Amino acid sequence: MARTETTYWIHAVSSLHVGAGRGVGFIDLPVMREKATNYPFVPGSSIKGVIADYYGATKETRKSNEIFQKAFGKADDDENPEGRSDANAGSLVFTDARLVCLPVRSFFGTFAWVSSPFSLSRLKRDLRLTGLPELSLEKNEIACLQGGSGGVLPGPDGKVYLEDLDFIACDRDVSPWAELIAESVFKGTEWFDLFGKRFAVVSDDAFSFLAETGTEVAARVRIDPEKKIVAKGALWYEESLPAETILAGTVWCDRVFGPAGQKLTAEDLFKEFCSGEILLQLGGKATTGKGLVRCLFRGR
Repeated sequence: MARTETTYWIHAVSSLHVGAGRGVGFIDLPVMREKATNYPFVPGSSIKGVIADYYGATKETRKSNEIFQKAFGKADDDENPEGRSDANAGSLVFTDARLVCLPVRSFFGTFAWVSSPFSLSRLKRDLRLTGLPELSLEKNEIACLQGGSGGVLPGPDGKVYLEDLDFIACDRDVSPWAELIAESVFKGTEWFDLFGKRFAVVSDDAFSFLAETGTEVAARVRIDPEKKIVAKGALWYEESLPAETILAGTVWCDRVFGPAGQKLTAEDLFKEFCSGEILLQLGGKATTGKGLVRCLFRGR
């Protein structure tokens, strides 16, 4: 069977906490990070599970709904009188959503969507599968802004101030990347032009620093209901990706698993579950407003 694939983008509307369990540093509940780069990411298993829940593909509905079985898989039926295994794997394969742009506080222009040559190179490699035009980017040690000094970020002295770092703005043209990301994430919205004015590319070393220090860390407490003070030992710190973070991943199907009844193809599954835009809640802390994201599928 021919492989069918598309790209999905995650745009955080509110701060996003996909936790890694208890931390070993001063942050009690850190976000998940890649081992090699230490960049935050969202596991593909989390995204696939949330999408299945969005469409109502629960354990019970998968017993009778064949398209749910083929798309997301099915566990063994405990009520099977003959004890035969009728489980199957899900046909849709989601990679992890990796960091593309991190929103970073800017002294001018409020904030910038910041990326790096390494992040864009990985994005290029992944998007090539879905027909990405050949875009290039030179490695450099200074910030590059779409539109150069015509954007909203550089100050009167021509420098860009991101968090505690300052960069010299240059006029190297990264507008193809700004247009690609804006087209994928903000097409048809008032944010389309705004993204181009706030998009910045910094060196890999600077981006690694921002990816480590640019997340939100909030102190949380639990109040003793009787004494109305912080309960003993009930103070903790939790980390989240800030609102406006942009991540991207790939979803593909090269074989349809499941019962041989309905003749469903990979294209059928993509049309049903992996097209357009949907609003999801990812990660934990949902009742405190975290994890609201736009999930957008962009293919050939």
